[in-house]
Amino acid sequence: MGGGEAAGGRPGFYLGLGLALASSAFIGGSFVLKKKGLLRLGRRGQARAGQGGHAYLREWLWWAGLLCMGVGEAANFAAYAFAPATLVTPLGALSVLVSAVLSSTFLNEQLNVHGKIGCLLSILGSTVMVIHAPQEEEVSSLESMAEKLKDPGFIVFAVCVLVSSLLLIFVAGPRYGRSNVLVYVLVCSAIGSLSVSCVKGLGIALKELFAGKPVLKEPLGWVLLVCLVICISVQINYLNKALDIFNTSVVTPIYYVLFTTAVMTCSAILFKEWQHMVLDNIIGTISGFLTIVSGIFLLHAFRDVPFTPDLLPLFLQQGRADVRTSWRSADRHQSCQHRPLLPSEDKDSQSAEEEEEEGESV
Repeated sequence: MGGGEAAGGRPGFYLGLGLALASSAFIGGSFVLKKKGLLRLGRRGQARAGQGGHAYLREWLWWAGLLCMGVGEAANFAAYAFAPATLVTPLGALSVLVSAVLSSTFLNEQLNVHGKIGCLLSILGSTVMVIHAPQEEEVSSLESMAEKLKDPGFIVFAVCVLVSSLLLIFVAGPRYGRSNVLVYVLVCSAIGSLSVSCVKGLGIALKELFAGKPVLKEPLGWVLLVCLVICISVQINYLNKALDIFNTSVVTPIYYVLFTTAVMTCSAILFKEWQHMVLDNIIGTISGFLTIVSGIFLLHAFRDVPFTPDLLPLFLQQGRADVRTSWRSADRHQSCQHRPLLPSEDKDSQSAEEEEEEGESV
């Protein structure tokens, strides 16, 4: 049975998919609402956030944006409890698409040709990933989640993540952290893969809690909560360091690619999401992910690059030149049809000769 067929047959899959899409819409819209509120403060002459002011706390648009972000993060949290992480995490890229489209509409920010192509590629890649989404092994209780966490493969993966993160933080960070963007982004991505596993376990715990089971007495739920707080703190810290040192258009696509790859690897090891997938679904999932990566790269890397005819390949520029040449030759040919047979100077000389001949004859 293929991954897409198996996943598509479960109602929980569609619920998780809907929550993931709603999360992207709310998070993408929250950036626009916050930006709109901050711009209104600037027009009023009040101190902006970048100048150390806190007047935005009295702006309702800013609070609406914060509320949208909270709803989006809650929907994203819940999506992990119903759908595979291999599907939910890549779909987070749609929030960038929503933000770009709404910004061009309501904030008058220009979305160039590269950005429009990036949006189309993100939509295409997301659709392909939904069609070929893998099916994870059913984990319906904290007991089964505990058995997954004891799997030797996941233990080896977690140890490798922790050791490599410590080496990046204490060895590579002081030496190469300010010159190589990969150092801090790799820390965020590696630790982020473990945070998604914690979110998945906490989602299962909440489902059991709503079902009336004594989840609060289970130590695993509290351990997952503490681990989640630690992982998110590390992520935020080193992501802020990367954004402070390097350009956002460089950090964002690299972070998305590495973080999503780490999450997909962790989910494949912990939940065996790829175990029952046939070849066409594996190729479809990877192709969809790479298509989203291409779209995110176009949206960010070329965000401030104007698209001019000089950026076209040489053969297209040559074609444009040939077209212009043909147009000019056609114009000249057309003007020649209406041109007098003799130039004006020849006409003047001819008329002067005729006047002299008439004078001699007289």
